[in-house]
Amino acid sequence: METTRATATREAILDAAERLFAERGLTVVSNRQVSEAAGQGNNAAVNYHFGTKTDLVRAILRRHHGPVIERRRALVESIRGSEDPRDWISCWVRPATDYLESLGAPTWFARFSAQLMADPAYRDLVTSEALEDPILTDVLDGLNRCSPPLPLEVRLQRNYMTRLLIVDLLAECERVLAEGGHGPWVGWSSAASGLTDALVGLWLAPVSPLP
Repeated sequence: METTRATATREAILDAAERLFAERGLTVVSNRQVSEAAGQGNNAAVNYHFGTKTDLVRAILRRHHGPVIERRRALVESIRGSEDPRDWISCWVRPATDYLESLGAPTWFARFSAQLMADPAYRDLVTSEALEDPILTDVLDGLNRCSPPLPLEVRLQRNYMTRLLIVDLLAECERVLAEGGHGPWVGWSSAASGLTDALVGLWLAPVSPLP
């Protein structure tokens, strides 16, 4: 019984923290506010169950990364050996959009991720957690293999731009869907298709000559 209660408390804290961080950012939200939003009479509940705010953030990331990685693994296996850049970029984009769609509405994880990327104190944590996905390395290797030869500096730039575009566009799409608005995307599948098209153009774009 105690284990079940502790698990339920942890999940309530994770849900509350993810929503508050997504809405307000990490700097202004305290562990006390998270505890209160999770319905915990003990304001030290976050510290008791997770430790520091960084530990709490890492727990939120890992709760979502597992299902995304499994979707990416299955998608990569289905297109392994492909020489089409679109296939590999789709393996970068669609696991996240398919997962977010599976959660129903509203979701908070895309906006939470965008808040992390905008916060210098947590940006490296996001990067380090992402690098622990071995399947993403396969995706990058496949994309590098079938995209035009690019100088290393340009390849690194486009890698960075890809990550930023994915994070920011998914956060905006999530906001529109959560609010029932009428943005340029009617759903996650539409967002995934449009983003994949744009990223294919990014990776296939010619390189400007050096000045």
